[in-house]
Amino acid sequence: MIFHAFLIKYAEIAIKGKNRYLFEDALVKQMKLALEPVEGEFTVTKEQGRVYVFCPEKYDFDEAVEALQRVFGIVGISPVVIYEDQGFDQMAEDVVAYMKARYPEYKGSFKVYTRRAKKSYPITSMEVSAAIGEKILDAFPEASVDVHNPEMTLSVEIRDKIYVYSETIPGPGGMPIGTNGKAMLLLSGGIDSPVAGYMIAKRGVKIEAVYFHAPPYTSERAKQKVVDLAKLVARYSGPIRLHVVNFTDIQLYIYDQCPHEELTIIMRRYMMRIAEHFAKEDGCLGLITGESIGQVASQTMQSLMATNDVCTLPVYRPLIGFDKQEIVDVSEKIDTYETSIQPFEDCCTIFVAKHPVTKPNIDVIRRSEENLNEKIDELMKQAIETVEVIEVK
Repeated sequence: MIFHAFLIKYAEIAIKGKNRYLFEDALVKQMKLALEPVEGEFTVTKEQGRVYVFCPEKYDFDEAVEALQRVFGIVGISPVVIYEDQGFDQMAEDVVAYMKARYPEYKGSFKVYTRRAKKSYPITSMEVSAAIGEKILDAFPEASVDVHNPEMTLSVEIRDKIYVYSETIPGPGGMPIGTNGKAMLLLSGGIDSPVAGYMIAKRGVKIEAVYFHAPPYTSERAKQKVVDLAKLVARYSGPIRLHVVNFTDIQLYIYDQCPHEELTIIMRRYMMRIAEHFAKEDGCLGLITGESIGQVASQTMQSLMATNDVCTLPVYRPLIGFDKQEIVDVSEKIDTYETSIQPFEDCCTIFVAKHPVTKPNIDVIRRSEENLNEKIDELMKQAIETVEVIEVK
């Protein structure tokens, strides 16, 4: 069956009051971006409280739906067949023809729901629903009407033309990208951080990212893995500016000057400082990490407190209460899992203490950091100045 359009359904946007148009405009913009790679000329419009995607004559249905399923703000996608308005009798015939093509030999329960956007139409919505229901029962004698819990709802919208649809494909939900500011994601090559970026993006936040590279201890392939992960997240979040920071000298200096059981915490504190620098420079309103309470030594409550101590921006941790399996489930859903488990070292795994501190005391950590006073500012400056920025789409 050939569908001429998609009706886009949204949830939270509908309750936004006077600002609703801003959210709708952002949604339309993201839908246009998502459909750009799909072959054919799609038109996205707002019409009387509805958002429609009008399709070209020839297009790949599955590819178009897949693209729309990655646009945050959409909760449902209904494929629509459009008929010319040639009076009620012809409309009833068209709807029965739709049913025969879509559900040959239908035997379940159904109801007809009619919406008259064209208020000048001579018959009321209830009358249209009843009359069309009768025609369908004539054509499908084994079907039955159930207005409370139907197995299928057939929707008819009367506009300048007649729009018919009966299926809603689930969308990702959330809010359109760009409606809730911007944040900086600390992106490693692991499973957690891409999922964290996806989840914050789902709430309408535009994402930028920073990755800490440690050549020659981490390979170019490890860096490419992170770029690949950013591309996978960008399918949902839109383009990502990825800051690649050379962290080797800072890591080695910390390794030489600080107690080894505190290495991970002190390194993370310097990562947060550098990430916050780029976040403020680019107008971000917070940092995002993939931390989950108690998952590893650097993610105990005490460790998180020690990491937070150096930040003035809020740190968003959407996975904070997740079990590892729950995180893996989301990563599989968004197709980042297979890339995340590729066996390349990242800078968090190359200098690891045998017995890292799990309950760091912030005052002790600060005193240990005083051992770095001689060169750390210079090394930080050098890392910031030599950053490589990659525009990931």
